Amino acid sequence: MASDKTTVLIVEDEPAIVELVRFSLREAGWNCVVAQSTQEAWEVMQTRTPQLVLLDWMLPDQSGLRLLARIRGDRHFAAVPVIMLTAKSMEEDKLAGLNGGADDYITKPFSPRELLARARALLRRKSPELAETQLKAGPVVLDPVSCTVSMNDNKIDIGHAEYKLLKFFMAHPERVFSRSQLLDKVWGDHVVIEERTVDVHVLRLRKALKDAEHLIKTVRSVGYMLTERP
Repeated sequence: MASDKTTVLIVEDEPAIVELVRFSLREAGWNCVVAQSTQEAWEVMQTRTPQLVLLDWMLPDQSGLRLLARIRGDRHFAAVPVIMLTAKSMEEDKLAGLNGGADDYITKPFSPRELLARARALLRRKSPELAETQLKAGPVVLDPVSCTVSMNDNKIDIGHAEYKLLKFFMAHPERVFSRSQLLDKVWGDHVVIEERTVDVHVLRLRKALKDAEHLIKTVRSVGYMLTERP
């Protein structure tokens, strides 16, 4: 099964900084996409929603704060975590960035290890399904590092779509999600899939889980949830 890598959009026009950021994130094995302007960044986001945006303040076409406001004002991207990565270190600049919707603010020059640590911490907080720690539910254990699922210490065969669906459910236990929410959260809002397709993948997931299929509960007229309760 192919690895489901976290995609980080780096919005930065200085090649040296881009390479330093790439080096910083290499340890996590994340997929880095680079945009050198706010317009290019917005075009990239139309084709694939990143799990994290590292945003410079000073860009060739307009301020990074403009792009941040645009991201926060769009229902498709409003929840995407954003870290401002900038040379502006005055307190009023940090407040402007954080009040503008940034989740974190890191000033240049920065420590590569600190950048990675803070990026990981932000994703754990905002997107627990992207965390690298093992997830457990009943006899089922999902390992995000090896992209494997085991039950009672035995690995089980599971399709890529079903793996992503299970990972999302296990990261958000005891919460009900509608079919449209699952399409947005698991497959992404740019993917054209009918809502009923979710039912097919849930059926396949239950089949893969065998004796643990009861973990995935149907909530009539609403959607699905993962629960260990009977």
